Amino acid sequence: MRHLEYKGYTGSIEYSKEDDLLYGKVLGIRGLISYEGKTGRELEEDFKEAIDTYLEDCKQRGVEPERAFKGSFNVRISAKLHQKAVLLAMEEKMSLNNFVAESIRERIFKETGNQH
Repeated sequence: MRHLEYKGYTGSIEYSKEDDLLYGKVLGIRGLISYEGKTGRELEEDFKEAIDTYLEDCKQRGVEPERAFKGSFNVRISAKLHQKAVLLAMEEKMSLNNFVAESIRERIFKETGNQH
């Protein structure tokens, strides 16, 4: 397992040799939600507790919880690469958005064997 998942949030898993401690933070949000544990089980429990605490805090303050990985993002590439991508997308009779999504999907499948 490389990441923790709970209620739509993804968390990192790190190890501090100096502290003999597992720790991590929620990925893809601006805010800092961190957690720790001596064992994998403790780490996962603290991760879930940190998410639940964050969501409850947002509810009490009447604010919308920050969500990661919404499905849209901005990408900065060179003008030449942009041009080539648009032309290839046109040749394939697809939008640039679909071309980029398909390219990412192919790379992920190649690296992980996971199509999603």
